[in-house]
Formats: sequence, structure tokens, C-alpha cells
Amino acid sequence: MLEFRYDTQLLIEGKDLDEDMINDYFRENFKGDCLLAVGDSDLIKIHFHTNEPWKVLEYCATLGEIYDIVVEDMDRQARGLKG
Repeated sequence: MLEFRYDTQLLIEGKDLDEDMINDYFRENFKGDCLLAVGDSDLIKIHFHTNEPWKVLEYCATLGEIYDIVVEDMDRQARGLKG
């Protein structure tokens, strides 16, 4: 059993995005691992393993337009099922 079940990935398009601020917010407010929040002031790529992907989506939507959203169930994948 995985500690964090959902691989959550998305892009945030916005203005004055700050990857350091986003990284800090994730670390302080979400339980998970394998965080990547990289990009520039207009576009940030998020990759995060969590048990509550809806909270990640909710927060990211406050920063700008979110798209290319992928949430995969890594537990199902580990059992050979579609994620």
C-alpha cells in the first residue's frame, strides 16, 4: 500500500506566479511527496503525490487557469489495473 495514492499533475497559467511561494504553500498545507512546482511567472507545472488531489486542484485554481489535469491512482496501477 502506498502512503500517497494519487499522482496529481497539472499546469497553471497566470500572471506573477511564484514557484517558491507555491512550493512553500504545498509543504505547509498539503500532505504528500514528490513535489515539483517549476516554471516561470506565467506558467507553472505541478507534480505531486497526495491522498487529496481535489485540495491541490482547488488551491491551484486560485492562482490562475488550470489545465492538462491528470490524476492517476498509483495503487490501481501497482495492481496492474488502469490508473
